[in-house]
Amino acid sequence: MFVQATDYGNNGMSGGAFFLWFVIIYVLLVIPYYGIFTKAGRPAWAAFIPIYSTIVLLEVVGRPVWWIILFFVPIVNIVILIIVLNDLSKSFGHGTAFTLGLIFLSWIFLMILAFGSSTYRGPIASPGAMAPPPPPPPAMPPA
Repeated sequence: MFVQATDYGNNGMSGGAFFLWFVIIYVLLVIPYYGIFTKAGRPAWAAFIPIYSTIVLLEVVGRPVWWIILFFVPIVNIVILIIVLNDLSKSFGHGTAFTLGLIFLSWIFLMILAFGSSTYRGPIASPGAMAPPPPPPPAMPPA
């Protein structure tokens, strides 16, 4: 009578490899936020703390801190993320095209914000940060 022995153990290598990949991916995602927080005058170490970094990001764009709750609501979190990325783009003086880049190629465009020539112009979503009125139309020549 033969007993087939099945060994599913690998001495913890897959768990260690998973943890290593997790740390590498996490560091790659945190690097742009480190630069963005530095440019915005916020503590750069905040980028390394998961939920606190989102709170600091909300402060950078001028949104209320209670919006952190909305990130935990399914479907709503996608809408809120798009709004926050749009505000982040505008806080650094960019427009809608840059917002689309932040949505679809996040890491690349976050790196551009963090380490490119973009300058932080203040929280765009705060109540006092309304856009200036457009210039008056040119005067009509006398008839």
